Amino acid sequence: MLNLSKIILLSKQIAASLLKDEKPNTLDSSELFSDQEKEEILDRLTNESEIASRLHSKAKINSKEDWKILQSKIDAPRKTYYWRYAAAAAVVIGMFTAVYVLKDDFLNDDVAKPIIVNNQIVPGDNKAILTLETGEEVNLVKDVKYTAENLQTNGEEIVYKESSDPELTKEEIAYNFLTIPRGGQFQITLSDGTHVWLNSESKLKYPVRFIEGGTREVELLYGEAYFDVSPSTEHKGARFKVINKSQSVEVLGTEFNIKAYKDEVTVYTTLVEGKVKVRSQELAQDLVPNQQSKLNTTTNVIDVHQVDVYNEIAWKDGVFSFEDKSLKDIMTVLSRWYDIDVVFEKKSLESERFVGVLKKNYSIETILSIFQEANIINGFEIDTKSVIIK
Repeated sequence: MLNLSKIILLSKQIAASLLKDEKPNTLDSSELFSDQEKEEILDRLTNESEIASRLHSKAKINSKEDWKILQSKIDAPRKTYYWRYAAAAAVVIGMFTAVYVLKDDFLNDDVAKPIIVNNQIVPGDNKAILTLETGEEVNLVKDVKYTAENLQTNGEEIVYKESSDPELTKEEIAYNFLTIPRGGQFQITLSDGTHVWLNSESKLKYPVRFIEGGTREVELLYGEAYFDVSPSTEHKGARFKVINKSQSVEVLGTEFNIKAYKDEVTVYTTLVEGKVKVRSQELAQDLVPNQQSKLNTTTNVIDVHQVDVYNEIAWKDGVFSFEDKSLKDIMTVLSRWYDIDVVFEKKSLESERFVGVLKKNYSIETILSIFQEANIINGFEIDTKSVIIK
């Protein structure tokens, strides 16, 4: 007999597998699903056209009572695998919640049709503006290559030549800037081998070359970035530091995520591997894996707590992972990726909550329809690049 915690564990394995394009048989789920069942789950969960075709009859599970009902049906003996499939689908993607199997009394056919006028909203893509030390700006877009003396890009990632200079002084350091617009993303490998993923509406300042043996320092001017830092053991013990106007993060070699958007008063630092020290004025806080610091830039208070790292860093792997997020926070994330303006018709809608994983290549209509069919919103309008939530 299945229990909910076991299903949730499996769902995270499925989600991780989807990101890595692994076959279902790599999951530790032999006790729950046959290979054929796993294939069907993955196919239905990743097929956007099938999602769209089923939205009009999708079930609503958006409250604790609905989950209790679903769990009671899961625990009851069944001759088919459909209830197990429904539970996994609901937790993994959080959008069709039991779409294929709930009884007719759960179905929602009375759904307001969206109003769409001249829809120009498309998912974000690889694009950035590279500012060279000379001040020259280079537009980087998907699949377009660019090569300079010390760097090259394939339209998805900039790679700098691995080099350091023992005679280089701070005054002689040349800096480049990488600016990611709304609706964009890009990656960069710095000259020391550190790999950085930059999210929409972000800007990074970094040296073309580092001083050999000196602290390797970059500046996240604003936005969100994930750092996979080349270890200090490969650079004569040189530490790596990420600074912004509110804090600095010092590391020896590790993986972490920093979110410091201009329109948010909180700076979030999430540690994935290794150890970092977060500093802000006279405050200093060490983090261990699976911890996140929240720096309030108004009060200069640092709060540290445990987090599900997957939810914080999934963006770099092509998905949005929302765990009980408010609709206001979710639409802030989506507005950056889809480069849209969002208006809530009712203030109360901003506090609605959603749990689920959504692929970043879904159309905005699909995502909004998912929210509507999950009974989180009543409807929506799209006009050019604007969205009204009803």
